[in-house]
Amino acid sequence: MELALDGRVALVTGAAKLHGNGRAIALMLAEEGADIACADIDIEGARSVAEEIRAMGRRSVALEVDQGDSRQVIEAVTRCREELGLVDILVNNAAILGHHDLASRMDVHTWDKDLAVNLSGPYYWVRGVFDSMAEKKWGRIISISSVAGLLGGFGQSCYSASKGGLISLMKTIALEGARVGITANTVTLGVIETGAVAGVRPEHRERILKRIAVREFGHPQDVANIVAFLASDRAKYITGANIVVDGGLQLFTF
Repeated sequence: MELALDGRVALVTGAAKLHGNGRAIALMLAEEGADIACADIDIEGARSVAEEIRAMGRRSVALEVDQGDSRQVIEAVTRCREELGLVDILVNNAAILGHHDLASRMDVHTWDKDLAVNLSGPYYWVRGVFDSMAEKKWGRIISISSVAGLLGGFGQSCYSASKGGLISLMKTIALEGARVGITANTVTLGVIETGAVAGVRPEHRERILKRIAVREFGHPQDVANIVAFLASDRAKYITGANIVVDGGLQLFTF
């Protein structure tokens, strides 16, 4: 299916990981014709992905940025504009997950850091590109959330709160962008076979698989497929949606 993204500029955050969702999204959007800004705190990984994209015949730039810092986000948006042009498609993929503790014992600094990256960060990116999208009367904002934001997650209070907040943020952006040609949607993920999942112990993998209706983990390409569709004109009447990509994890399964 041709999605006709030629001439569009896409900015994908968290694009650096070799087996990550961000890289798969960036490559898919490039395949469909977009030029790509690869934003990540891991600049070497981002440069590697940008090189892959340039080898496909598209323009690409790597942006080193800690999205929890609003000033760095502003600088990254400015550099993207200078090197590729105004952003047409924003994919908020970057997030951190690695702090596990009961909510009653969660360190306050950990809470602040996770929400700064996972929730404030996407807001900073939206703030940086929204006005120029509105001026052009065309824009796509797609944020990656997690079923933890819908179901909660034991020991994941800050991650769950940030991902639930991201879904609500996108609904508000959808309302504010609806009459100026901007759509905003969330893609909420179950368990995707990324590098982070590769380290899960076999007994835990089996327990998780039993909760998933299709009895298998998703893959980054599954995520990239739906993001590319939402970024296209074929999805122009979809906004404020939360599309769950979880293989039936939320279904009653036994």
